[in-house]
Amino acid sequence: MDQSKSPFVADLQQFTRTDIGMRRAINQDSSKVVLAEDEPTWQARGHLFMVADGMGAHAAGELASKLAVDTVTHLYYHDRELAAEQALEKSLVDTNGEIHRRGLANSDFRGMGTTASVLVLTPRGALVGHVGDSRVYRLRGQQLEQLTFDHSLQWELRSLKLVAEGSDFAKSVPKNVITRSLGPNANVVVDLEGPFPLEVGDRFLLCSDGLSGQVDDREIGSLLAHLPPEDAADVLVDLANLRGGPDNITLLIVAVTGSGLATLSRNGKGEPPARALRAGPGSMTPWVVTGVCWLFAGILWFADQLIALLVLALAGLAALAVGVVMHFRARLPSSGAVTTQGRRLGNAPYASVTCSAGEELVGSLEAILSELREAAVESNWQVRWPEFDGLCQKAETAKGAGDIPAAVRFCAQGVCFMMHELRNQQNRNASDSGIDYSRPD
Repeated sequence: MDQSKSPFVADLQQFTRTDIGMRRAINQDSSKVVLAEDEPTWQARGHLFMVADGMGAHAAGELASKLAVDTVTHLYYHDRELAAEQALEKSLVDTNGEIHRRGLANSDFRGMGTTASVLVLTPRGALVGHVGDSRVYRLRGQQLEQLTFDHSLQWELRSLKLVAEGSDFAKSVPKNVITRSLGPNANVVVDLEGPFPLEVGDRFLLCSDGLSGQVDDREIGSLLAHLPPEDAADVLVDLANLRGGPDNITLLIVAVTGSGLATLSRNGKGEPPARALRAGPGSMTPWVVTGVCWLFAGILWFADQLIALLVLALAGLAALAVGVVMHFRARLPSSGAVTTQGRRLGNAPYASVTCSAGEELVGSLEAILSELREAAVESNWQVRWPEFDGLCQKAETAKGAGDIPAAVRFCAQGVCFMMHELRNQQNRNASDSGIDYSRPD
């Protein structure tokens, strides 16, 4: 079968972007896209999209993420006997074992790890397999939903009700401490979510925390909603870099453009209810949270931060108690293997925001353009001003005519243009640009 004429391929758009960021020497992110080559493969396995964010000294993180995307995709498509969700989970578990073995075999790679976020589109809908703090989002209409749970210290403490969201203590918990990844340990617990029915117009975003740490959900959703996928990918990467680019940035946008992929009518009927999965006996989350809390408590002891030390120590005790309860619950007789027949795995969405209106997005982008203009003038950048001014004028004209999509597009192009000029400036002189462009509260 000619793949290009298959509805399950023709009714799909996908764009991948990766960037080293502004402060890293190497890119430790990896991504992979595998499209079903024929009808039997589509029916049995569907399309697979994956992002992995590697961690480790030297080239260890780069190796871990590359191993993850290559091994998961190979294993998932190789074994056709299992159902798609079982094959997805098994491919991630087996990949964890392979990365762990490679780490033990070479001291340079010992302890290497990687996040893994996988989206699979099948005739039954979208499945998600996930470990770590990379993310999978779904945009439907004006609603952006996070379909994955961040396996980070901050999110784990919040889910165990040990931290009040928005509190001073919550803000003091490091965001980059992850509690689960592929590779460091011999065993791993994989989160499965879905299947989520597919509707024409749905857009999915997979990304590493180099993006989600710098661009908030409302901005992400608004840009996805108001721009073509390729333009959205470009401006999202550039915004993350303009705000410091402290980490590698990788994103993958998948858009359902036709009925050949859709499993759900526009009225949303047929969305199955979610079914919560009980943590199995191998779940390490409470123990990891306990260990991390006590580790930071020990550091704070030497820093003479007694109040924060006490809070972390108590949080560790509470997490330990939760772990004991979960352990004994897991030993109770089970009703059998979890099935997705008519039910959804997992508890997604874990976060949801309504995207800003187009006019609000235009105003936000215009403010960014104004600040970029000021920074360029103050720093004496060599900018092709006629081209930049032309984009700004087109945006203003479109806005005045009520053509908000065009205004958003021209503003986004202006941001990308200035980012290109910044890179040229850095190539001309290796000094820092001096931009302090923090994400607004």
